[in-house]
Amino acid sequence: MSALTAEHAQLFLEKNFGTVATVRRDGSPHLTVVWLDWDGQNVLLNSAYGRAKPRNLMRDPRLTVTVFPSADPYQYVSVSGTAELIDEGAAEHITKLGKKYRGWDEYPLAPGERRVIIRVHADRVDAHGFGK
Repeated sequence: MSALTAEHAQLFLEKNFGTVATVRRDGSPHLTVVWLDWDGQNVLLNSAYGRAKPRNLMRDPRLTVTVFPSADPYQYVSVSGTAELIDEGAAEHITKLGKKYRGWDEYPLAPGERRVIIRVHADRVDAHGFGK
């Protein structure tokens, strides 16, 4: 399966946390908890240059993002594919996520911090706990 249903996509729009796995230089997995978004076609994350996620993805764009609804962590949607790194609008996007997850009107950017949107192009979607 390579497409999200509307029900799957909704989990990325709600205030649910997820994990993202990228590949370290030595081939081992790097997992972190992330804030999530959906642009109508793709899962979106946000990070900053200099951190492990963008560094790993610039070298190897493969990743997997899994979202767990807070009401039922046994239900999940997992999206595997490749990442596209987008600079334009990244500071505004992290402010949007900060509002969604923390209620912040402005995201507290560190001096000189360069944000980046990570757009996930899905090759595979796995889901569990949804009606048939």
